[in-house]
Amino acid sequence: MLLARVVGNVVATKKDPRLEGRKLLILQTVSPQGELKKSSYVVAVDTVGAGTRETVIAVQGSSARMAHGLKDIPVDTAVIGIVDKVDLDGGA
Repeated sequence: MLLARVVGNVVATKKDPRLEGRKLLILQTVSPQGELKKSSYVVAVDTVGAGTRETVIAVQGSSARMAHGLKDIPVDTAVIGIVDKVDLDGGA
C-alpha cells in the first residue's frame, strides 16, 4: 500500500472503454509525516471519491484490480481509502 496525496487529475477523452466514467487522479507519495516525496507521481483510479490535497491510501498491481468495482479493468494503481490521521507513536 502507498500513502499519497492527491495533487491533480487526468482527463483522457480516448481510453480503454472499461475506464469510461472512472475518475483518474494524480498522486504524489508522501512520508508518514506527510512530506511529499519528490518525483514520485502515479496515476490512479479513484474508488472512494477522493479530492485534491487529500491524503489517501492506494494499492498497486493485482491488489488494485481487486479493489471494489475494478475487476477485469486495466488498472495498476487504485485509491482505496481517504486518510483522516496518521499516528506513528501509538498515541502515547
